[in-house]
Amino acid sequence: YLARKFFYLWAKMTFGQVIPSKARCFYDQKILHKTFGEWKEQWRVCREKQLSLRADNHYRHLLLNLVFKAWRAHVCQQQGKRNKCYVAESHAKKQALLRTWLHWLVYVDVQRTKHGMQSVALAFRERSCLRISWAVWRRQHYQKCSGHKMNILALQHWAQSLQFRAWLQWRELYLHTQNEKQKDTRAVTHHQHWELRRCVGAWLGYLNLHRVKKQQNELAQEFHRSRMLRRCFSDWQLSWECRKRMRAHQRDLEKQAARIALWRVFAHWKRYVVLCVEEAQQCELAEKHYKYHLLVRALLCARWEGLC
Repeated sequence: YLARKFFYLWAKMTFGQVIPSKARCFYDQKILHKTFGEWKEQWRVCREKQLSLRADNHYRHLLLNLVFKAWRAHVCQQQGKRNKCYVAESHAKKQALLRTWLHWLVYVDVQRTKHGMQSVALAFRERSCLRISWAVWRRQHYQKCSGHKMNILALQHWAQSLQFRAWLQWRELYLHTQNEKQKDTRAVTHHQHWELRRCVGAWLGYLNLHRVKKQQNELAQEFHRSRMLRRCFSDWQLSWECRKRMRAHQRDLEKQAARIALWRVFAHWKRYVVLCVEEAQQCELAEKHYKYHLLVRALLCARWEGLC
């Protein structure tokens, strides 16, 4: 019982208030926290890669959509042109057929009148005995028929010339409107392509700047981490050499002080306890410095995420 009691007192004076199991648990927690931080950084990098791939897919889909819309507008325009040409051709055919039908009706009426007049003239000639009157009447009738034919032909030629002139004016106006529409559509598509190219260039510049800043931050963090590791390693090496020298010196003193009194042994033990307490204080200071370093890194990461 006394040996266990003095062993607990010696362990408490040697290791301080923190027992080895708690120190080991704290060390495992710190290792786990550091591993989680590295995993979170890798996950953020993978997330940025996924976002860049989604942006590329969205840009490709947008270009395909624009090309499809332009192709559909071109097809609709060509179909409208074909429909208008078909309507114009059918209208021209109907007008030509209508003119032919009207000419044929006029010709039939003229032939009927001619036949009637000829039959009347023959009957009159049969009934009349005066050949001179018949000749005069026949000459006058021929003159009237030729004059009527000339008038009908002049009217037909005038109507055809008016229709042809109106069709030429309509064709010029239609071609002018189609050219204006094509110019407007080309201007709109050119403006859209120029705006899209400018937006894509600005977005690529922003991505390059963001990547450069991220690389600079990673290099700074790596430099700071290597510097801290180098400093901690140098401190640990100095302390280890100090411990080694102290242990060697202690072994020499134990070999040489085998016959020294109990108070000399107590004095050496007290000195060893003081050194352990100082080491525990150094460990506490190192943990505080490490917590402060983690807090600074978390604030810097939060600030960079806010800026991004």
